[in-house]
Amino acid sequence: MTVAAELAESWMPIFYLPDKAGEVWGEAVAAGLAKRDPVLGPLDVIAHAPLAIGDDVAGLREHSRPQLALYIGGMGARGRNFYNDLARRFGYEAEAKAIQDAYLDGRKAEAEALVPAELVELTALIGPEGYVRERLAAFRESGVTTLNVTPLAPTHEARVRLIEQVRALAD
Repeated sequence: MTVAAELAESWMPIFYLPDKAGEVWGEAVAAGLAKRDPVLGPLDVIAHAPLAIGDDVAGLREHSRPQLALYIGGMGARGRNFYNDLARRFGYEAEAKAIQDAYLDGRKAEAEALVPAELVELTALIGPEGYVRERLAAFRESGVTTLNVTPLAPTHEARVRLIEQVRALAD
């Protein structure tokens, strides 16, 4: 991360959790930015989040569980999994171990169920307008400069409406 902050045009951390960004990456980002050549301009911090806005969309958060379980539990070996380490740094030590144990033992559905609801919720922009507005502010305050959203809607038109809606909430 230090090298990205020093030399790259942008940085796209996986499973961006704005509430923990400073604690997890702050020191490394600051060290890289301290050495950054001003000619490069500011570092573009790109975060990804699934997006759904409405009063009855919380169930859509479940779409993130399989990917989170795969990365936290199945990418790498026990003791050598960057994503598992990241979940631990986010404060989910016991959960990360349990997810990895279940995933590597072939119990993928169990691993998915073990992904903390809070992690699923806080890495997404899924919920009522007020909630999404609050999360947008959290992403912005944590240093995100570009937000890459995946609108969860059944049609192209509905996805475009979600992007327009989130843009209005971000202004």
